Amino acid sequence: MSVDMETIRTLQAYGYFFFVAFLVAILYGYIYHLYKAERVGTRNYEQYGNLAVDDEIDDRLIEANITDEKNANKKEEQ
Repeated sequence: MSVDMETIRTLQAYGYFFFVAFLVAILYGYIYHLYKAERVGTRNYEQYGNLAVDDEIDDRLIEANITDEKNANKKEEQ
């Protein structure tokens, strides 16, 4: 069974098209996820806008680390 070059090129074109369509769907899904998280209030992405400006070692943290919160709760209980 021999496959000619034109068939291979056609299969490559279909594969490329479906791969790009898949990546576009993933991108739009991610954008929707970011929009929904901002709208619901799970995350405030405007805080991250100044991340490059406020990058000194003594600047305020954007978000507290979850492990830091757990350690603080354990210390308060003791």
